Amino acid sequence: MTTQQTWTASDLPAGLRGSLIVSCQAPPGDPMRDTGTLVRLARSAAAGGGAAIRANEPEVVAAVAAAVDLPVIGLWKDGDTGVYITPTVRHALAIAEAGAAVVAADATDRPRPDGSTFAELVTAVHAAGALVMADVSTLAEGVAAAAQGADFVSTTLSGYVPGTPQQTGPDLTLVADLAAAIDVPVVAEGRINTPEDAAAALARGAHCVVVGTAITAPTALTARFVAGLTQH
Repeated sequence: MTTQQTWTASDLPAGLRGSLIVSCQAPPGDPMRDTGTLVRLARSAAAGGGAAIRANEPEVVAAVAAAVDLPVIGLWKDGDTGVYITPTVRHALAIAEAGAAVVAADATDRPRPDGSTFAELVTAVHAAGALVMADVSTLAEGVAAAAQGADFVSTTLSGYVPGTPQQTGPDLTLVADLAAAIDVPVVAEGRINTPEDAAAALARGAHCVVVGTAITAPTALTARFVAGLTQH
């Protein structure tokens, strides 16, 4: 099924204010890592009131964009160490070409595999007609990403980059610090486990919230319950 879009890139930031973005992804080897399955997850998220979908890899981005009338925040994970979330300009342009309204990319201060800068990736994606979400791990990275033209700055990588806080819940301190420091929308993402976590992120200044595992990852959720039972 192909949908007719009822939104445009120019009105997207305002349209996402206070909303829930649902991340429909699955790690390698997971039974859920199937394009048709991920599309059904996206359709379920849309039916539940999600305002946008975050999806990984060109094939899935294209399929989700065709199946739901919601903006897709696309990325391309290539590898699992260093900069692997949309690591190069080539990856970013492929995601834009697949139909993503927003391309999410690592905007940490680590070197990119193709030697490019984050600013160069932003310029290329904007020229392709899409917006850019900067996935950062620190306040300094978020400030730098905003200065380099990012349309959104997300706390995605806090806790996943060495030297950043290791915690079981979202990094609400980073959310608040970014919201106070930059003018572009701040997206809260990472370890948002409950509706209360999501509401707390908005209260701390987040423009919108991304939730993945707590909604769309039955393998991880089952393992969490099993672990909880074995502790008693």
